[in-house]
Amino acid sequence: MKVFWFIPTHGDTRYLGTSEGARNADFDYFKQIAVAADTLGYEGVLLPTGRSCEDAWVVASSLIAVTQRLKFLVAVRPGLSSPALSARMAATFDRLSKGRLLINVVTGGDQAELEGDGIFADHDTRYRITDEFLSIWREHLSASHHGDTVDFEGDHLRSKGGRLLYPPVQTPHPPLWFGGSSEAAQDIAASHVDTYLTWGEPPDAVEKKIAEVRARAHAKGRELKFGIRLHVIVRETEDEAWAAADRLLSRVDEATISRAQAAFSRMDSEGQRRMAALHGGKGRTRAELEIYPNLWAGVGLVRGGAGTALVGSPEQVAARMEQYANLGIGTFILSGYPHLEEAYRFGELVFPRLPGYVRQRIEAPLSGPFGEVVGNSYLPRVSQS
Repeated sequence: MKVFWFIPTHGDTRYLGTSEGARNADFDYFKQIAVAADTLGYEGVLLPTGRSCEDAWVVASSLIAVTQRLKFLVAVRPGLSSPALSARMAATFDRLSKGRLLINVVTGGDQAELEGDGIFADHDTRYRITDEFLSIWREHLSASHHGDTVDFEGDHLRSKGGRLLYPPVQTPHPPLWFGGSSEAAQDIAASHVDTYLTWGEPPDAVEKKIAEVRARAHAKGRELKFGIRLHVIVRETEDEAWAAADRLLSRVDEATISRAQAAFSRMDSEGQRRMAALHGGKGRTRAELEIYPNLWAGVGLVRGGAGTALVGSPEQVAARMEQYANLGIGTFILSGYPHLEEAYRFGELVFPRLPGYVRQRIEAPLSGPFGEVVGNSYLPRVSQS
């Protein structure tokens, strides 16, 4: 089980849907979160992309030198930059970070945003462009290890004598991650990517999606890994966690929710449609927004994309994660508000309750002593609870 955290390049807050309690999205804050994630034992961090965010590549590059093991899941946007340029950027980042780059392929589902960036293709055409983009991108990076050139003739993209002089550290290229719920998106995943990502739907929906994508990949002779994107609200008791969920929405008004839902409804993203269907754009209470035990759809009232959170005690959150893991989910990409404090809270409360991977990282030999000395003479024992 691998656990990632999130760099909030669109800003951070204590209360969703309002500027009250908001924090500046600046380098010092991003660095604090990245260093915390690195030292706490998170596998990596996701950096979001889009016009509401600082540029993911620039931010991730600025964080290479302040971290040691942390991996960076950074977005490429097919159609926004050429596949050859994106491949060169990936190779450079991978070398400078000594192999710590992962690629998040984001085709996009907000037509207004895409047109503002100069992309006017419809939904299915965007995925055909993505298919050609990834064909060229993968070939450029693979060929760079042998000094070969790349020729490609597609309906939307071309390459003639394309060449990368400096290959990436990872072979044949940094791993590709991708999420999308439409049939066109699932075909892209089956053909190109290494890890398929789903947003945090209830386990039965996630199980069905995994089966569909896995079958498409098998038909092409490929095997995929699977990950899930969730928020998390964990406290020492269940009651405290649900109280924190209520506080997160306590400042948002109905007009803000209505505007957000209207904007989401104009998107042509199947994943966004599925997220919105989980809460219906209304409701504030736990009874209305808890769509599955410990799975809360409140974030999606005002936030696009990932809209659900695991809410509960450390034992409950760990148990729900293991339930998803048993379906085939190998990686959890998590976030919480505010992101700095929540990174520590999750690491301290949940990591010790997760199997294998994370436990080994945080229980590595340490220099000490750690914690207060009891009576000035001996160290307290680690709690076995």
